[in-house]
Amino acid sequence: MKKKNLGNLVIIGLVLLNILLWTVFPPINDGRPHFIRTYVGEVIGSTMIILMAAGFFLTTRAKWAEAYFGGLDKMYLSHKRVNTSAFLLIFVHILVVPIATEFRLGNYLAIIAFAGILTIVLLTLSPRIPLLSKLTNASYEQWKKIHRYIGIFYVIGFVHSLFVNGLSALIAFSYVQAIFILGLLCYLYTEIFSRFTKKFLPYAVSGVWHLNGSTTEVTLTAKKERLTHQPGQFLFVRFPGHRALDESHPFSISSAPGEADIRLTIKACGDFTRELFQSLRPGMDATLDGAYGLFQYQLGGPKQIWVAGGIGITPFLSFIRNGQLEREIDFYYTVRTRQEALFLDEIEAAAQGNPRFRAFVRFSIESGSLTVDEIVKNAGEDFRDRDVYMCGPIGMLNAYSEKFQALGLAAEQIHFEEFNFR
Repeated sequence: MKKKNLGNLVIIGLVLLNILLWTVFPPINDGRPHFIRTYVGEVIGSTMIILMAAGFFLTTRAKWAEAYFGGLDKMYLSHKRVNTSAFLLIFVHILVVPIATEFRLGNYLAIIAFAGILTIVLLTLSPRIPLLSKLTNASYEQWKKIHRYIGIFYVIGFVHSLFVNGLSALIAFSYVQAIFILGLLCYLYTEIFSRFTKKFLPYAVSGVWHLNGSTTEVTLTAKKERLTHQPGQFLFVRFPGHRALDESHPFSISSAPGEADIRLTIKACGDFTRELFQSLRPGMDATLDGAYGLFQYQLGGPKQIWVAGGIGITPFLSFIRNGQLEREIDFYYTVRTRQEALFLDEIEAAAQGNPRFRAFVRFSIESGSLTVDEIVKNAGEDFRDRDVYMCGPIGMLNAYSEKFQALGLAAEQIHFEEFNFR
């Protein structure tokens, strides 16, 4: 069993243990009508609480847990999965539990919790549903602020269970109560306590360069302690001196670990990054949290393929600038136009200085889109012995990953991160 799978297996184990406790130590049948429906409804409701508690843990950014999920990006992916499962179970819970003949406080609390969670879920889904996107018109920053209230509805949902005519199952309820408290503590840590206990590093913006019409390179200099990182990792940064930039956002680190300053290469593709492109100036304060991620080529085999799409070049810049390219590497960098290409001189210099590092730059407007078939052909007969590292638009990553696997690569040989935290 791989270590990176243990985290999700623990979550599944917590859910199965809940079902086991309800089964081995069932509630006493008190003769009420629809006892079985109430019983099943409470098992489903308690499972929802456990899944949401796991979701809150996954957003604490606990560095020690990264290895058990495959990186922080995979932890956020698991967060989305468990919360989606919990949300779907709400509907099952509503369908299963008997309709109340009289409304108690618990019923009103259930309506409040459901309405709040439903609102947040709809805002989360809005970018993927055109009609919903037009109706809400919520930016990532607005969604993130509203999403913070999910913990309040989590508490209301649990309290609801205390004020309905529930069944008596002491052992199972005690287990769920303990998990609920742990989930609440994780939520409070993320939203409140982490501000005082987490190690945020103060930096200053020492350089800002517009590389083209949409991309900025930012240099950050430590005021006190420097951030330590491995090539390919990412961090969260905010700029507390600017109201529109005072929200933490993730960016790949494009500098090498040995450099004195941190370099970020950022494309203006959202409200935050567009404001950064227009307003960021040297001298502004910055606060860093990190580094995170397991997108590290040193963990791969002796033969590798790197694929960068657009601004996905950033972690590979850190790889190249680290200067220890002791592996056999085919590096593909694909952009639409020559004007969008970044740091071609560094890429060419790395290729000229290392015969084992081959660079292929593709301008899709001129030469068409890069295909996996081309990559495989260039790799030769030992293609299946290579690890593939990719960074770029999520659609490209998923399409390439499917194609690589169809041609014989194992999923464990394909590495990429997902920065879609919404």
